[in-house]
Amino acid sequence: MRSKSTTIIFALFLGGLGIHRFYLGQNKLGLFYLLFFWTFIPALIALIDFFAFIFMSDDSFNYKYNLKTGF
Repeated sequence: MRSKSTTIIFALFLGGLGIHRFYLGQNKLGLFYLLFFWTFIPALIALIDFFAFIFMSDDSFNYKYNLKTGF
């Protein structure tokens, strides 16, 4: 189960490297962050992600990132 607070911390401190995306299981997006971190564009996007995760409700976060499919 992924934690919203852990995701927020990763987005703030390691977001430019895409660590928060790897943590959420979005490996392809995390790889793009990692490949282009030298441009500082992923750092700006991670800052936007940081605020998006802060203002996202717990229910929305759990539905989007913790919903288990299958039995």
